[in-house]
Amino acid sequence: MIVIIAVLAGVALLVIVIYNQLVALRQNVNQGVADIDAQLRQRHDLVPNLVSTVKGYAAHEQDTLDAVITARNTAAQGTMNSADEAQLKLSLDRLLALAENYPDLKANTNFQALQGELANLEDKLSAARRALNAAVSRYNTGMESFPAVLFANLLGFKTADFSRLDDSEKGVVDQVPNVSF
Repeated sequence: MIVIIAVLAGVALLVIVIYNQLVALRQNVNQGVADIDAQLRQRHDLVPNLVSTVKGYAAHEQDTLDAVITARNTAAQGTMNSADEAQLKLSLDRLLALAENYPDLKANTNFQALQGELANLEDKLSAARRALNAAVSRYNTGMESFPAVLFANLLGFKTADFSRLDDSEKGVVDQVPNVSF
């Protein structure tokens, strides 16, 4: 009888340890998603400043400016949507390309600062995606490892999805950047 109680206590302890480890790994995944969301929100907040700076130099480019604002408003509403973010990124790329046509805008320190901040945010977003993918990998590996695989589904744990490239990024990440001075 004591042996059976000891085995049951051991199994219960094992389940508790596995559960706590999976909870911690799942929280890391949730933190990764929140970090990406925070970076996207910062990008959304930066867009109106960038648009207002460009307006002074490229007022007759209203269609481009309107497209950026519309894409920003769509992406900022509701939950994170890769299609909306892809459209925003495409619109921002068009907006930044306007600087090539307007030397005064390109030389504007406010525009340069905003452009630098946007580039910094894109770098942070890439880093957050890599961190999320690492957290998802650890979580999924933890769930699929023995003995956790025996209990994970019973305890309500589901596999997590990796962060994938948006349509706007596919076919771009493997190309050499165009740098002009």
